[in-house]
Amino acid sequence: MEENGFMFDPPSDEELGLELDSNEEQEDDEEEVDERRALGHQKPSKPSQSPWDFASYSESVAEEHARRSTTSIDFKISKHRSSAPLPAAAAEDAEDDADDSEPDRQEDYRPDDGDDVANTTAGESKAFFASSEGASFHASSFMELNLSRPLLRACEALGYFKPTPIQAACVPLALSGRDICGSAITGSGKTAAFALPTLERLLYRPKRVPAIRVLILTPTRELAVQVHSMVQKIAQFTDIRCCLVVGGLSTKTQETALRSMPDIVVATPGRMIDHLRNSMSVDLDDLAVLILDEADRLLELGFNAEIRELVRLCPKRRQTMLFSATMTEEVDELIKLSLTRPLRLSADPSTKRPATLTEEVVRIRRMLEVNQEAVLLALCSKTFTSQVIIFSGTKQAAHRLKILFGLFGFKAAELHGNLTQTQRLDALEVFRKQEVDFLIATDVAARGLDIIGVKTVINFACPRDLTSYVHRVGRTARAGREGYAVTFVTDNDRSLLKAIAKRAGSKLKSRIVAEQSVTKWSQNIDQMEDKVAAVLQEEREEMALRKAEMEATKAENMIAHRDEIYSRPKRTWFVTEQEKNVVAKAAKESVDKGKGSGNEVISAQEAADLKMKEKRKREREKNLPRRKRRKLEAARERLDDENDNEELQGHGKNKKEKSGISLIDLAYRRAKAVKAVKKAADAGKIVQKKNKQAKRPSQTTQSRTGEMQELFQSEMGEKKQKKNLRGGSGKKKSSFKSKSRYKRR
Repeated sequence: MEENGFMFDPPSDEELGLELDSNEEQEDDEEEVDERRALGHQKPSKPSQSPWDFASYSESVAEEHARRSTTSIDFKISKHRSSAPLPAAAAEDAEDDADDSEPDRQEDYRPDDGDDVANTTAGESKAFFASSEGASFHASSFMELNLSRPLLRACEALGYFKPTPIQAACVPLALSGRDICGSAITGSGKTAAFALPTLERLLYRPKRVPAIRVLILTPTRELAVQVHSMVQKIAQFTDIRCCLVVGGLSTKTQETALRSMPDIVVATPGRMIDHLRNSMSVDLDDLAVLILDEADRLLELGFNAEIRELVRLCPKRRQTMLFSATMTEEVDELIKLSLTRPLRLSADPSTKRPATLTEEVVRIRRMLEVNQEAVLLALCSKTFTSQVIIFSGTKQAAHRLKILFGLFGFKAAELHGNLTQTQRLDALEVFRKQEVDFLIATDVAARGLDIIGVKTVINFACPRDLTSYVHRVGRTARAGREGYAVTFVTDNDRSLLKAIAKRAGSKLKSRIVAEQSVTKWSQNIDQMEDKVAAVLQEEREEMALRKAEMEATKAENMIAHRDEIYSRPKRTWFVTEQEKNVVAKAAKESVDKGKGSGNEVISAQEAADLKMKEKRKREREKNLPRRKRRKLEAARERLDDENDNEELQGHGKNKKEKSGISLIDLAYRRAKAVKAVKKAADAGKIVQKKNKQAKRPSQTTQSRTGEMQELFQSEMGEKKQKKNLRGGSGKKKSSFKSKSRYKRR
């Protein structure tokens, strides 16, 4: 940094040696140096550190399998591969791919008769955030951003030489304490844009008073781990402490870290709320900065209520920053809720296409959809052979592709929700180290992950909309590097194909895979079906055995540590499972009816608010006397029964269908009534009850309301009979006071 007039500490002998080596390389490759400086990434005078550091998770995967008495999927695949050789067709295809008489072809995309690209507007929406006036999106070096010496030293160590447009605009404004809504193209350095000003402010914090001062929320665990690693690397020359709070990792370890009051917490919303409600001495009373990364994803289904709850728990006097590659009108409600006079920064259009990205489509006709896996294997065996991310639609499809790739000898890793968190992070680490050539993932890998060196993204399952497509293909062609994006498009995906064609324009290419190669791989897959089924069956048996062992271990712990377990306070949640299902159902119905995106968020929030009100009402009812509480429960149940009957009649269903399951209180009353009748019958005091009991099973058409009325009548009849048997005294006594355990001594 001598050219900028800024001197660091004298370098050590090792640093001098590194500088000498790098100077020799600089003399040999001056053109490459100028090009990299123009793009604004790594400074070539010194080997840069990687902000991604997950080596510890890779080491613990083997320990996890040993602890759980399980084996990895790679071990199962290798065992089945060694039991029988590859099919002859597969061996031929692996050796003689280059001799195919019909190679793959790439040609300009030509829309069909029904694909009118010029007039379509599908998938395009007006950007919500306008460009900010007065903000400068250009800076020649980080020295111009008025950052402290430790942060400048960390930027040099990471290889950051020139700020990106979003960093140049955001850092000075964030240092002034303004609320910011930032939008920039994928791979533009949004993490450093909010990390640098936040760390600069923390350098001047009151160090004698430890507190949680910054909360960074991300939608996925992998993105949270990446942001945490990035923040730690930038803060490596300071005394600022950072903590990671995500699901899937040890709760006790995270609780201990939060009690030590770190300066920065990087978290996913659900686990953070869990700690705030159930961990002692953890709060956000001294929070100064709230950062929402990938804000549009945080507002999708399942995240609305959590974000609103966290915003409610944060102090009102704070700085709030929102960042995402795609900012839409869905964020408007959150802005009104959490930001104060926010400044909108849009460094690039939300759907801008990177200049170094080559986009291709592979048309899968309706009759050939069964050969989609064969098309993928044909592409991966000849054209795209390394550093490829394959996006699958479901977890099951991703796992099946992982098994197929392994059986055919391809080095692949899988990343989806059915894996443990350690296995998910290990998959990212082995792919980053290029120990495997393919990463088969669901949309958990589509947001924010910055894996250096990804050459190709293949959308095996077509994304739902253009926004998902932008985030998926954003994993490649980052920071000026070249990349390919290949999308498999079926006849049902015409609307998205139109949007992609309009976004890419004349640069969209159509790839035609050789039919001979597809036929070969289709035959190979058919021959491998038995092995795939065997691997899946072995996994199911292993899972069933592990589940049985877990149940046995749980029973042993309950017997051995019963008192300790029951003495622990019950973990609470701000919304029950039933309420979460109602919110998801309401949002799903609004999507099915074709409502706008803004209505989806509002409907879900209204449903959540109504359920919260009902929950508070029920909590107040717990303090009522027992008789009033039972009357309210009975009335509520009658109302539910009437609604159920109306729905059944409205749908034209048979009235003889069983109408619901009784509540716990109703079951308790039934058991109590049956026990009293049996006791009286054994004593020979009543005889008429048998006839009534005999009639009850025959009334199959009786509704739930009728059952409730008969139950209350029979209960009152039992009380009168007991009173007559005791001598029929005229003095009225409450059944509550007559019980011996409530008598005064």
